[in-house]
Amino acid sequence: MGIRVYKPTSPGRRNSSVSDFAEITSTTPEKSLLRPLVKTAGRNAHGHITSRRRGGGHKRRYRVIDWKRDKDGIPAKVATIEYDPNRSSRIALLHYADGEKRYIVAPRGIEVGQQLMSGPTAEPRVGNAKRLKDIPLGLMVHNVELVPGRGGQMARSAGTQVQLAARENGTATLVLPSGEMRIVSEECRATIGQVGNADHALVRIGKAGRNRHRGRRPKVRGAAMNPYCHPLGGGEGRAGAGRRRGPCSPWGKPSKGGKTRKKKLHSNKLIIRGRKKKR
Repeated sequence: MGIRVYKPTSPGRRNSSVSDFAEITSTTPEKSLLRPLVKTAGRNAHGHITSRRRGGGHKRRYRVIDWKRDKDGIPAKVATIEYDPNRSSRIALLHYADGEKRYIVAPRGIEVGQQLMSGPTAEPRVGNAKRLKDIPLGLMVHNVELVPGRGGQMARSAGTQVQLAARENGTATLVLPSGEMRIVSEECRATIGQVGNADHALVRIGKAGRNRHRGRRPKVRGAAMNPYCHPLGGGEGRAGAGRRRGPCSPWGKPSKGGKTRKKKLHSNKLIIRGRKKKR
């Protein structure tokens, strides 16, 4: 894993960088694990835009990922490590001893030919999946479940990892990359190790065209719009965000630090320490 920087043969090349894809061992995905991926362009079932600045982009096919890792007691061999256009991490193709094939998020440090396993009998090694009650304290894990049996929902992007800090009364305390401390059931599963491709955050896009390939459309500043288009628009010459409530969306919702999340008591009571430090 590393970053490749090209010679500045054009203005776009001058400020861009790409991954070197050194860990990729196959460019042909497993056909039985491919699914069509229909683009929504940020629209919901009614055709209304609910996520702005989305649309276009390169055509993709979805790779079915095994988030549950519930194939216990059956050893699997890492067959390939592949690029996945739908996520920042790499994916690894596992060939199980009974003939089944599954994709998983590739942990940092695994290699082709390595043996992986899930379940209580698996050793606490990188790439193996176990319940939190069976994992030694202090280890770094990823692909962590929030509800037993639902499948991993936390720490799935490139370079992320969660520390198993404590266990008490059937629960486990996790320290997330943001600094948040959260309680989950110790019956939840997790995969040992850190997600690979940690250098993903260092890649520089460099030009607008690469974002268009990813399905990201241009973003226009509110201050550059007309008054009827945006609360920050209008004014003779340049004008700051002079509204009493500060920067906002076209519909008046705060856009820089304003709280818009509704109180979810069933979720908040499991958070010991929030990710935002109180001043």
